[in-house]
Amino acid sequence: MEITQLLDQFCEYSRFHRGYLPDTIARYRTGIGLFCRSTGARTIGQCSEQLVRQFFHEGSAKRNWNPATFRTYHKSLVVFFRWCVTQRYLSSNPVDGMELPRLRKHLPQRLTADESEALLNRIANYPYGHPYHRTRDHALIATLLYAGLRRRELLRLQVRDIDVEHRTVFVRQGKGGKDRFVPMHWHLAATLTALLETRRAAGKTCPELFTAVRRDAGMSVNALRKVFQRLARISGRPLRPHQLRHTFATLMLEGGCDIFTLSQMMGHSDLRTTAIYLGASVHHMQAQMAKHPLDGGGPSARPSDR
Repeated sequence: MEITQLLDQFCEYSRFHRGYLPDTIARYRTGIGLFCRSTGARTIGQCSEQLVRQFFHEGSAKRNWNPATFRTYHKSLVVFFRWCVTQRYLSSNPVDGMELPRLRKHLPQRLTADESEALLNRIANYPYGHPYHRTRDHALIATLLYAGLRRRELLRLQVRDIDVEHRTVFVRQGKGGKDRFVPMHWHLAATLTALLETRRAAGKTCPELFTAVRRDAGMSVNALRKVFQRLARISGRPLRPHQLRHTFATLMLEGGCDIFTLSQMMGHSDLRTTAIYLGASVHHMQAQMAKHPLDGGGPSARPSDR
């Protein structure tokens, strides 16, 4: 059977039965499409283990894939071929048994508390041409810093999801199709209240909280990208939405938030994902080291005790 036909069926199954997000489905299409173009495979019967290994070898040797790219294509193929096995189009998964390259472990990039405050102050004082523009960008960055939302969650946030009175943010259908509540910091509550008032004055009535400046419609991914390009000029450093999500996580740990509560606010399904931020927070580790029970005098005493 033609791979393109099976890919359409697989993507339809992933969307309606598994609830996968459009970005995930697009990644599957990209990975399997590249596999077909690179190997010349047209039918599912041609997808042998040897052909799959050839695809990954050429990707590493000729396309200079890094370990993360290798793993991305591997995941797309393994999930697709697994579905083909369950549907009995294949007797076995040709990707099974393939060794994966080890990922380099980098700590998440983030801003310090002082840098975060400076960024919000620069936005508040930047000479925007329209007052709504300034209020929207300020509230958008504050939401990332004070609630730790993902990019798609931010763009899908609706006015009805904001409860300033009870100080909660409702994240609708986050990663993995899961809903969650994030408590609202008092500063974020004040910032979003100002946004809602400015929205009404600007005649914005669409359900999305963050809208385009000139249209009554939700912001697009491209519009958000332009916001961060502007922020890079304002702050003098490159910034990304996920970097501010990392900032939220590490600042919460430094403030004393326990890792289980933080994982709930971040929408992590595995506590080990949240644990990554423990290593990114030097202040948190220093605070934990202060709890060491050996706190005697002598040569090892703290400088302040000498």
